[in-house]
This record gives sequence, C-alpha cells and structure tokens, in this order.
Amino acid sequence: MSLWKRISSHADCEARMAAYYDEKGLFDLRLCLAAWIEDRIMSEQITPNSAEQLERVALKFNEDLQQKLLSTRTASDQALKYRVVELCTQIQRTSALELYTHLRGGLQKELQLATEKSVATPGPSMPLSPYNMNNPSGYMDPSEMMAVQPAVGAGLGVIHNALGTAKVELFEIEHQILQYFNEFSACGNSLKMLVQNYSYMLNSTGSPNPEEAFKCLMTEKAAIVTALCRSYICYEPLQELIISELNNWRRQQALAGNGAPFQESTLDQIQRCFELLESFIGHLLAAVKETLRVHLVNDEPELNNLLERVRGAQKNLVCAAFIVDKQPPQVMKTNTRFAASVRWLIGSQLGIHNNPPTIECIIMSENQANRFVTRGTQMDSTLAGQSSGEIQNCSSTMEYQQNNHIFSASFRNMQLKKIKRAEKKGTESVMDEKFALFFYATTTVNDYQIRVWTLSLPVVVIVHGNQEPQSWATITWDNAFADIVREPFAITDRVTWAQLSVALNTKFGSSTQRALTRDNLDFLFEKLQRDERSDYITWNQFCKEPLPDRNFTFWEWFFAIMKLTKDHLMGMWKASCIMGFINKAKAQDDLMRSATGIGTFLLRFSDSELGGVTIAYVNEYGSVTMLSPWTARDFQILNLADRIRDLHMLRWLHPSDTNGVPQERDRAFGEFYSARDGTNEPKAGYVRSTLHVQVRNAIGDNGSIIGTPQHPIPSPPQDSSMSMGNICETTNNSTKSNACKLPPHPKHKTKNTCSTQQPINCIYYDSNYV
Repeated sequence: MSLWKRISSHADCEARMAAYYDEKGLFDLRLCLAAWIEDRIMSEQITPNSAEQLERVALKFNEDLQQKLLSTRTASDQALKYRVVELCTQIQRTSALELYTHLRGGLQKELQLATEKSVATPGPSMPLSPYNMNNPSGYMDPSEMMAVQPAVGAGLGVIHNALGTAKVELFEIEHQILQYFNEFSACGNSLKMLVQNYSYMLNSTGSPNPEEAFKCLMTEKAAIVTALCRSYICYEPLQELIISELNNWRRQQALAGNGAPFQESTLDQIQRCFELLESFIGHLLAAVKETLRVHLVNDEPELNNLLERVRGAQKNLVCAAFIVDKQPPQVMKTNTRFAASVRWLIGSQLGIHNNPPTIECIIMSENQANRFVTRGTQMDSTLAGQSSGEIQNCSSTMEYQQNNHIFSASFRNMQLKKIKRAEKKGTESVMDEKFALFFYATTTVNDYQIRVWTLSLPVVVIVHGNQEPQSWATITWDNAFADIVREPFAITDRVTWAQLSVALNTKFGSSTQRALTRDNLDFLFEKLQRDERSDYITWNQFCKEPLPDRNFTFWEWFFAIMKLTKDHLMGMWKASCIMGFINKAKAQDDLMRSATGIGTFLLRFSDSELGGVTIAYVNEYGSVTMLSPWTARDFQILNLADRIRDLHMLRWLHPSDTNGVPQERDRAFGEFYSARDGTNEPKAGYVRSTLHVQVRNAIGDNGSIIGTPQHPIPSPPQDSSMSMGNICETTNNSTKSNACKLPPHPKHKTKNTCSTQQPINCIYYDSNYV
C-alpha cells in the first residue's frame, strides 16, 4: 500500500496533508501522481548538503515531473488530458526549488503521521532537505532577540533534521539562529577564563607546577576550539538557507516583472535573519581571534582554518545582503527619467550606517557583466570607465531609517543619455541586447575595506517606441525562465508549453486584469506549435519566426492584442464579454451549435490583423458572418460597445466560458455604452452629428463582411461594386437620413472609393460642412 493510501485511510491525517499541499496548490498533483512522487523522492540516495546541490536536485526532479506529466497527457481519457494540462500550468507557477522541497517536506510529514497512527510504512529512508519558505512576523531588534530564549519544538534539534522535516518558516529559522547563538554564547565565560589563566601564567614567576598549568590551559583551549567549530558547523547551513531564501525572493521579483503576484514585504523578515546572522558571525569571529591570542603552540592549523572560514562566511553574508530592492524599468528609453533603489540588509550591523557610503551606478553590457561576474574582475577606481553608457544622477548616499531599520539608497531621477552597443551578428537586433545597471560601493569597517556590488535585472535600451514590443519579448522570456544565480545573462532557448503558457497567462492577465481560459491557452498553443511530436517552444518560434502565412511573429500578434485590450477593451474583457483567443473554425462551430440561433454573436481577436478584434454572428440565413476587424484607430473614433449597439442584428452574446449562458446584448454591454442623450447642445448655426455603424448584407470572397477604410472620410462610396458602403445617420431633432446624399466635401478633390482590405463600418460628418 502506498504511503498516501495509508494517510488517506485516516480522515484527520488526510485533511491535514491536504491543507499543507494546498498552500502551494499541489494537492491535486499529489493525488494524481501519488505513487510516482513517493518512488521518485524516497528512492534518492543523496542528501543535499549545499544550496547549489539542492537546486540541482530540484531542477532534475522538476524535469522528470514534467516528462511524467507530458507522457500522461497522451492518454486517451480526454478529461485526464485536460487535468494534466492544468497540472502542468500549476507547477510552472512554483519555482523548481520551492515545488521540490514542499513535496519532500510533505512526504516527511506523512511518514511522521503514519508513525503516529501506527501505520509505519517500510521502505527506503528519505534524505532531508535544508530549505524553507516564508511567513511574515513582527520585527524585533537583534540586540533584543539575542536575549530571548527561543521556543523551538523538539523537532528542531539538529539543523539538517530540523530544516528537512517539513516546511520551515522564516520565524523558525530566526529562533534556530537564536538557539545556536545562545549555545555559542555559553562558551564565552570559558573563553574569558582561559584568557585570564593564560595571562596569569605569562605574568607569574614562581608557579609551583608550570607543566600542570600548561596542560590545563591546553585542555581548556581544545574544548573551546571544539565548541567554536561546532558553532560554525551549526551556523553555516543557516547562512546558506537565508541566502537561498533571498535568491528565491529575487526570483519572485523577476516574475513580478511579468506581472506575477509578489510579497515584497517578505524582504523585511529576510533582513532580520541577515542581521541575526551578522551578529552571530561577528561574535564568532571575535571569539576565534581571541582564542588565537592564547598562544600555547607554534602551529594551530585547525584554528587558523576556522578563522579563514569564518571570515569568508562573513564576507559572503555582507556581500549577499546588498541587493536592488526597487528595479529600474526593464525596457528603458534613452533621455527618459527613471528610478531605482538598492538596499543593504545588514541594517545597523557593523556600524556602517554611522558613516554611510555613496552608491555609484553604471550600465553594463551583457559581455561586461559576464566578465565581471565569472572572472572575478576586481572593483577599483577605473570601474566608472567601463560603463556602456552615460547615466545622469548616477550616485546616491545611503540612508538609515531608524523606525524600520532599512538601510538603502534611492536613485529618484536617473536618466540614460547615451548607450554603447555591441556589434550585432546574424539576425540579432538592438531589442535582443541586454544590459544591466551595476550598483557598487566601497566602505571601511574596523580598518578593513568592504566592496559590495549588485546587478539589476536585465534591461533592454530603446530609442523609439516602435522598438518596445520586441524588447518586451526579450524581457518577458528572461523574467520567466532565467535563474537568478547564473552567468549574465544566460537563458534557455526553448521551454515547454506548460512553462510558456504560465508566462503568457501571467503577462496577459496582469496587463488586462483577467486571466486566459483553458480554451484560450489551447488556441495559443496551436498558434505556436510547429512540431506535433514536441511540446517544446523555442525562442525563435516565440518572437523571431513569422507565423504561417503571416508577416508578423507570434509575439508581435500577442503583444498587439494585449495592448489593444488594455487600452480599449479592458472593461468588456474583465466582464467576460470578449471570447478573444479562438480560431475562426471553432467560432463558427460554437455559434452554429448555439441554442439561441440567429443573432447570436461573439468577439474574437483577429488572426490576420495586428491588434484587431472582429465580430462573428449568426445571420438571418442561419450561417455565420464575420465582420472585418477593427483596430485601436477605429476605437479612437467610436468604442466597441457603441459599435455593437448600432448593429441590431446582434442579439445574444455567446458565452466566453463553456459553463456560461448566452446574455442579451444590451444586458452584456449596456454598462459600456456611451451616452447619446443630446445634453450638450451644438453651437448656433450647426447641426449635431453622431457616429453610427451599419452593415449591408453582402459577403466578400473570403466570407467576411467588407467595410470602408479605417480612416474617416466625409463622402459616401461611389463605386457600386463595393460590398458595403458608408451608412450614416445625422440627427437634428426631427431630421433623420439613412443615407448620405451630400455633395463631395470641398476639401477632397478625388473620388472616394472603398477598400476591401481596411474595414470599418462607420463614418462621421464634419459639423462645419453640415
């Protein structure tokens, strides 16, 4: 019997574990792949003993999990296939490390519950994982914390056992730091006594038994060295945990660049852990130095090695604590003001806040950042000369806020004036080139120099607005799929659809305030997929290669729709009035199957027109008619809801959700209609004009209703061969005309002809001309 079956046989245990897995939305995954997860994790024969090793194990598990889900997706059970797609989407919302450790922690909790219920399950033991998740708590000053006796449960005894048994919250790590610090502090009296005895031995001239006194000192010192080594062994994994947690926060910050939810305030609690660790390692370093002063033998390799390790740990901690907490805009336009800020998570530790350093900022190219990070380039006074551009207002002095212990520097008025670009190869463009802001400072603490630096998330520099769409493709891909700890700015060139679908859904949902449906995502996958045998999508498919039979890429098409929706269709999209991502064939099929019949319509995004939306409806003959697309320029003249109001053949809005029901048109769109009550009287001598949309019952060769040009023109079409003319209404109290019978506008010398390629079904009057 599997472990999960044993747990589920006890209702209280099952409910407890369901709540645990639901914290990360993993309960359905645990149920669907119960046996596989147990076998895969519990059969591991290694215990990750470093953050890097744990991350490698987690990434491998994530890859295996995705392959397992993809192989399940080929099942004949259609419901199961859809469920697997949802699971793929769900796991992509969680980082590989977070997902893996949460599942591991869950299995360990299940083993404990099984033991408590006397249903212990034989099998291989499970390596334990030193990882943690977040939970905010109140602030306490480190000096106060050190005096508090931690209330830690018995399960938090040894560090690897403690941090691997289950999800460990940050506040628990705080208590763990305190516990080990207090244990270390206990040897303080012993060290003080050792120093006193050593001083007495040096100053005494007539000791009755010097050899015995020397032996006693050696024994005392050996015991202290052992205690110091033990304290460092306890300290080291805690530091790795907190740095890993900070990297996880930075990863969430990158995802937030794509619009994902982000608990920014978690950084305050991470800082508290950094402050505690800095206090711990500072006291430990002082104790090691003090012990070395008790010079009893010529060579003390163990103590000297410990000194170097403690110094290295303190340096790594202080440097890791220097981060960009407020990122600059990731698509950065030259000569445009922007802001950013950096934060040093050591707070008031080390006393640096008493003489705060000045932070400098330059912009680095990808190659420069790579050389600096991977080759360990020394930071010196010539660093400013390595900038790839010229930034105004690029320095700021750090400030310490006593009330919240935040030690930061704000750059409120920076401006990139010039940029130096690398030589392009092949199909590379300036929108593919990544830069980063490089923040650095040098300060002195206790007569030794500290140099710290940090990089912002990648930025793409543009000089014109038309470069923005492709630039956002570069940034969106990097934010979604890059590792925080990497060589700048290494990124995979292919991802699974499950990964990409989450990124697209996050980006579109955050921009338009409504997520995509499963049908929407299936349609996007059809757009992107080139090889039916693979679920992988490449960078070139995403934003470089034109879509089949089109002269634009997938990203250009997707971005244009996202911008159109945000700028002109937001309310209707949020209200689920727009189906959006659905192909023409499925739209026709859905409408023909609709129970409401003639007059039923839906709104879909155009496949052929960038940033276009079209209406498909069941006409009076029971077939489906599709209007030519409208774009942003059309909606600047007359909004979509008012256009729908004017088309009286549209009666019932087809539901955008399979579980929805058709809605009467005015009920669905009424709140979005503009007022046409004539409250604003025209000036004397003028006749009021209004815009209206009308469609003639004529079908073009491609099955779409053909309209008039997008640009407003004052004269009606003259070519009788056109399938649809400009039908307009002018309202002047009792006067109403259904067709324009005006002479040509004096400003237009040439005859107006309709275009079958640029549709819009409305016209406006020039009030002066009327």
